[in-house]
Amino acid sequence: MAEQTPLNGLVVAQLIKEAGFPPGVVNVISGFGKIAGATLASHTDVDKVAFTGSTVVGRTVLKATAGSNLTKVTLELGGKSPNIVFDDADIDNTISWVNFGIFFNSGQCCCAGSRIYVQEGIYDKFVQRFKERALKNVVGDPFARDTFQGPLVSQVQFDRVMRRAGKDAGAKVEIGGKRKGEKGYFIEPTIFSNVSEEMSIMQEEIFNVMYSISKFKIKEEAISVGNKSSYGVVTTVHTNNFNVTIEVSNALRAGTVRGSRGRQ
Repeated sequence: MAEQTPLNGLVVAQLIKEAGFPPGVVNVISGFGKIAGATLASHTDVDKVAFTGSTVVGRTVLKATAGSNLTKVTLELGGKSPNIVFDDADIDNTISWVNFGIFFNSGQCCCAGSRIYVQEGIYDKFVQRFKERALKNVVGDPFARDTFQGPLVSQVQFDRVMRRAGKDAGAKVEIGGKRKGEKGYFIEPTIFSNVSEEMSIMQEEIFNVMYSISKFKIKEEAISVGNKSSYGVVTTVHTNNFNVTIEVSNALRAGTVRGSRGRQ
């Protein structure tokens, strides 16, 4: 878990204790990555290291384990997950999923679906309906029952995101792109349309609530742009055609490919 959110791990530890695990079976150690993380990755008594996070830190973990006792390592590094939406997709169901897919955790998730490719036949309708849905998201205190989207994790992350908002010329800001309120690290739900592949907001993992939408004509094009990323954690295919789901899923380079057929 990120060093900025140590309470998550401590709560899990409390639940493990309440579940009856014997003392010492599971240990939660809080600390900064450069100290606690580096020590664990390089320690000769550690038999296996699993890390989820950025590609930069993942490389550091590999170097540390290689330099100690060649510890076994599992890495899950970054994500710029695409949602591919075909003309025959159930729009209401699809929008529900793509809205949840990034805004639920303020985009701070490796599997957040921050890229959307929509087939041209429903592109305009999809963008309009998605805007309407995103504007209904309640942004605020994550402990409040009706809150849908909380803040970013830190001032550093907030400043990084705000510097990036709207930097790519040519992309249209449909909604958002600004700070929400005067206090805290809250950002409005943000949707960019007419985003081209070379734009950084389509290629880089910004880890926030910015959605980039582009259109495609045929499934071969969707496969091509879906794979045009240095990341490959999760992809979701939205169509009511099962054969298309299978064909596109097999062609996409991703660790996990989801298929959403909508309501029948």
